[in-house]
Amino acid sequence: MSFRIASIQIGSIVREGDPESREIHDRFWTTGFYKQPVPGPVFATRLGIQGDSVADTVNHGGPDKAILCYAASHYEQWRSELPELNMLPGSFGENLTVDGADETSVCLADLYQVGDCVVQVSQPRQPCWKIARRWGIKTLTKTVAQTGRTGWYLRVLRSGTLQAGDQADLIERLYPKWPVARANDVLFGRETDRLAVIELMQIRELAEAWKSGLA
Repeated sequence: MSFRIASIQIGSIVREGDPESREIHDRFWTTGFYKQPVPGPVFATRLGIQGDSVADTVNHGGPDKAILCYAASHYEQWRSELPELNMLPGSFGENLTVDGADETSVCLADLYQVGDCVVQVSQPRQPCWKIARRWGIKTLTKTVAQTGRTGWYLRVLRSGTLQAGDQADLIERLYPKWPVARANDVLFGRETDRLAVIELMQIRELAEAWKSGLA
């Protein structure tokens, strides 16, 4: 099981909008959501990709959210559903846009060798209001959750360089019953078996912040 890095994106902190507005289209925010592709190799550490900025360090960033991945295949679906937005890789704030993997094929705690890095799937991305703010669509965060096209985070267990075109090879799959999509289904109430919640909470490698959301 492997996937390929289609593109790599990083971003700087941006401050924009009207502090007095309550409208999602123009409310004030401070964000690192806007990501731009980088042409050459980047260096990934336990805190993320060097040169990438995190505005909200309480809810984003840190070892369990070092790198955000998003499936390239989702963009065809988004462009079909929301053609006016012309979404491109990086449009969901991800660092890595990947070919050959999505939430149904990547499992919690999967270990991958990519470039000279070793990375581990730490948690699904839990969509927040900033997705809706970025695109000016109040319902977009809810749509992301409902469709399951959320993306997922990696922790970096061994630092090293990454570049577009690198292949990520699966080293170890500890929880084949727990693809990211199923974890999303539990969080958002599409799977309601309480035993599944308990089982998910017992996955040692699942980020503690995500477990708190389940609790």
